[in-house]
Amino acid sequence: MSEDLSTEAGDDEVTLGRIETEVAMLMRLGEATRRRTGAEHRVLDRAAYVILRHLADAGPQNVSALATRLNLDGSTVTRQVSAMQRDGLIVREPDPHDGRGMVVSPTPAGLQRMAAVQAARTRLYGDILAGWAPEDRATLADMLHRLNDALEHRPR
Repeated sequence: MSEDLSTEAGDDEVTLGRIETEVAMLMRLGEATRRRTGAEHRVLDRAAYVILRHLADAGPQNVSALATRLNLDGSTVTRQVSAMQRDGLIVREPDPHDGRGMVVSPTPAGLQRMAAVQAARTRLYGDILAGWAPEDRATLADMLHRLNDALEHRPR
């Protein structure tokens, strides 16, 4: 019995090692693919794209809420938001729930650029996964969602 547990623990360690390697490769290849693709992928940097996607889904947010949601330091988000405001991608407006605070909202131009990047990425993944069965694509989407959810909710 203890040998079976030892074998299972060893198998699990091998599997976790494979996962670590595949995630590392996914991140490297994803970035390399982004750099090699057309200009429509590069109309926004990665940080601006993620912030705009979140704002489009969740609505106006203050910088603290953005930082918490994106698991980033508030000063980092403040710098990113300032750059995005200079580029006309977002606007800051008084918080309707707290007159002392400000919320960040996407501009029509920001949403348009985000939508262009999203469409280009969707086409790219459609091409990359063209040979995959629809149920395999759905399984991949589900597993990536579960991984992201686990990473997001991991205790600090």
